[in-house]
Amino acid sequence: MFGEELSEAPREALPPFRRRIGVVFQDFRLIRHLSAFDNIALPLRVAGATDDELEGPVREMLAWVGLADRASARPPTLSGGEQQRVAIARAVINRPDLLVADEPTGNVDAEMAKRLLHLFTALNRLGTTVVVATHDVGLISATPGAEMIRLDNGGLADPTGMLRNPPPRRR
Repeated sequence: MFGEELSEAPREALPPFRRRIGVVFQDFRLIRHLSAFDNIALPLRVAGATDDELEGPVREMLAWVGLADRASARPPTLSGGEQQRVAIARAVINRPDLLVADEPTGNVDAEMAKRLLHLFTALNRLGTTVVVATHDVGLISATPGAEMIRLDNGGLADPTGMLRNPPPRRR
């Protein structure tokens, strides 16, 4: 991963690699007793950021996902869409090298979905590889520059002809 063989890496070598990956889970996986601010700040704290260093980036990310006024709210008091936005902000706050998102727009309205896909596109332009799993083909199709690979019967389908050597279809 990231140009290094990890299959036989010692256990203590794995956390630095994990910190380079942002994950948006379909079920949010927020820490219930932490505020939205602290859930988003968590990856920065784990990486060693001080409170002064993380204040600006976390506030900016809260504003970006439309939750500046909900910074102190805990997950149980947030709607599903708000929790989704906190989860996305947490996944992208440290500009990961790889972002994997499972149905990241499933709980938000159409306008916020477009805004979040714009955020993912901006991250991609900055060098982050973004992988989004979604059933919302229309949203991906409407996102400039987004490439789509479709899964069909457990294999990759290639309706666009973009895959160089697509695997054979299973029957």
